[in-house]
Amino acid sequence: MHGVKFFTGAAVSVLLTALAGPTPALADTIEAALVRAYQNNPQLNAQRAQVRSTDEGVPQALSGYRPKVNVTLGTGYQYQDTQQAQKGATFNGVLQSNSASLTVNQTLYNGNQTANRTRAAESQVSGSREALRVLEQTVLLQAATSYMDYLRDAATLEVQRSNVRVLEQTLKQTRDRFNVGEVTRTDVAQSEAQLAAGKTQALTAESNLTTTRATFRRIIGNEPTNLAPGSPVDRFLPGTIASAVSLSLVENPNVTASMYGIDVNYLQVKINEGALLPTVTVQAGVSTAYQQTLQVFRTNTASAIATASVPIFQGGAEYALIRQSKENLAQQRLNLETTRDQTRANVVQAWGQLEAGKAQVQSAQAQVTASEIALNGVREEAKAGQRTTLDVLNAQQALVNARVALVTAQHDRVVASYSVLNAVGRLAPQVLGLNTTVYDPSVHYQQVRDSWVGVRTPDGR
Repeated sequence: MHGVKFFTGAAVSVLLTALAGPTPALADTIEAALVRAYQNNPQLNAQRAQVRSTDEGVPQALSGYRPKVNVTLGTGYQYQDTQQAQKGATFNGVLQSNSASLTVNQTLYNGNQTANRTRAAESQVSGSREALRVLEQTVLLQAATSYMDYLRDAATLEVQRSNVRVLEQTLKQTRDRFNVGEVTRTDVAQSEAQLAAGKTQALTAESNLTTTRATFRRIIGNEPTNLAPGSPVDRFLPGTIASAVSLSLVENPNVTASMYGIDVNYLQVKINEGALLPTVTVQAGVSTAYQQTLQVFRTNTASAIATASVPIFQGGAEYALIRQSKENLAQQRLNLETTRDQTRANVVQAWGQLEAGKAQVQSAQAQVTASEIALNGVREEAKAGQRTTLDVLNAQQALVNARVALVTAQHDRVVASYSVLNAVGRLAPQVLGLNTTVYDPSVHYQQVRDSWVGVRTPDGR
């Protein structure tokens, strides 16, 4: 029954440690994994492209302030047969007619629709940036969770494998004792049954690790190799749950995105109301035409025309749009309240899980210590004939369960700290101090905002 020493040492060497000691040389760290996910996650990069696409809405809106210039060229043939009534003269022939014109249209006033469209586009840009922050935080939380999941499942697998090795030694020793008449056939059968159950648990743990490895590869972008223990991020959290809730209502990107959504819907009301106001435009143009008729060789024309259009009745659709946009605005305001309530609940829930996780780690550590002592005691009592083989097997299984519970508790403790930071709205590379270049969406925005012409994107596509 001396196999317990081997089991204890092997299990301790692979246990997931929330507060780790020195990091092994060349080990992959959770911070490095977060950097890779932040830089390479395809879902996150797709959202960044979406933000850049939204940026283009601002120059589209600003185009309403700018003139529209058209050049028209025409050429063709026409046959004319003309007879003058007074002189009786007749003219006929085929003419090649050529013309060219330049027209400039400028809107002077359109009910402030252009100004409101521009402000709405800018609010949409701000909202899309907040949506990007939401996804950044989601990806970072997924990366931290998958990292810790792999550590948990790898440690659990090693615990189960160590358990199988110990059970194999236990079965061998039980059979030896049966051969000399110290135990019965029942004891041997109990050892065989426990070994079979242990192998099943090891296979289940191996299957779980395979799944976790695939998730790690999908989110972080590489196969997990030589992972260093992860540690909680309590140092970045507010001191109290009240301050965490207050901070989340200001910094959580879901809340700020909803606020920008209100701005967009409010401005849409103003845009629709602007359709009821007059529109003032100016059109200037020059044109020239050659051989319009047999009598006229060339005609030059220049014009400047101001037009004021006052809508009286357009069938009622414009009024329906205004009413509809007001209802959308009211809905968005209610959505903001819902988002705030949900954010508050998420912070409270995550904070509670973090506090429970701290207590669970302490309880699980105490459970492991007590289970080790109990197992050693049961083994000694079994040698003296005061305990049965089944008692030893049960005590050993209790120790395995305690070690798995400790691994799980340490995993939950770390993940809960990241969840609180995510619920607050501060799970970002800047806060975590990650060694990476932070993506700045304002760079692309400034590159395209005042662009008048050009079909190439700023990166050359």
